[in-house]
Amino acid sequence: MRRKQEYRRAVAVTLALISALTYGVSDFLGGIFSRRASAWQISVCGQSSAAVVTWVAALLLAGDPTRDDLLLGALAGVGSGFGIVFLYRGLAHGRMGVVAPVSAVGSALVPLAVGLAQGDRPSALAVFGVVCAFPAIWLVARPPEESDGPLTDDDAATPSSSGLVDGVLAGLGFGLLFAALGQVPDSAGFVPLAIANSTAILAVITVAVTLREAWVPRTRAAARGLLLGPLSFIASGTFLLATHHGLLSIVSVIAALYPASTVLLAWLVLSERIGRGQAVGLGAAAVAVSLVALG
Repeated sequence: MRRKQEYRRAVAVTLALISALTYGVSDFLGGIFSRRASAWQISVCGQSSAAVVTWVAALLLAGDPTRDDLLLGALAGVGSGFGIVFLYRGLAHGRMGVVAPVSAVGSALVPLAVGLAQGDRPSALAVFGVVCAFPAIWLVARPPEESDGPLTDDDAATPSSSGLVDGVLAGLGFGLLFAALGQVPDSAGFVPLAIANSTAILAVITVAVTLREAWVPRTRAAARGLLLGPLSFIASGTFLLATHHGLLSIVSVIAALYPASTVLLAWLVLSERIGRGQAVGLGAAAVAVSLVALG
């Protein structure tokens, strides 16, 4: 029995790490693609291709979702769509050093609270790992110019309240995504996830229209967003599978470490420097994952 529990925990941690890695790669590529096309158009293309890939998987892999499972999928899609919307808006109009870490921490806090409320009881070692994960998420998600050194006069003069609000809303959106997917049982297959990706498209378009943003992809640069779809499917799919093997309160926190892979990719591919705070955060993330795996 103990060996079986250890195996399930190892599978859950591994799948959650794959989810975090893939979310990080997707964010990295999305950031690069958004330099030549509207982030809204990139998002619509990415969510659209994710929906297609997920529907194919849902049709190939048998599942028997209930009405509640489908509603959970739709709820997850709303969270995903609004999370993306407010993250992009915050990064465009607020301070990145506020929006990114607040949204990342929020994406972990919501499912953590839901998991604990539903009776998750992680071990003391795993709890300590979760405690280490939150400062890791915060430090890694902050850009070097924000996490290192004192603020300049220009920094102090820059209003961050709007960025804080967008960061909180984005975190709540992504947290809702994780929390809702965490309620979908193994028997439902991938249909609820396909519903989630489809609903996310509508959520992004709805807010884009409300904010009068150009969301219709018209260029080849915008079409690059289609490449993000398979990554999104892998990220959300492995997260869903991870929740079938481990506690939502643990899996969601590990998946929320996705900024770490984005930072490492920027360092390896774009030669962007890793600030002192980010380096500490990466170390704390490694410690957090190790503690959870051992717990």
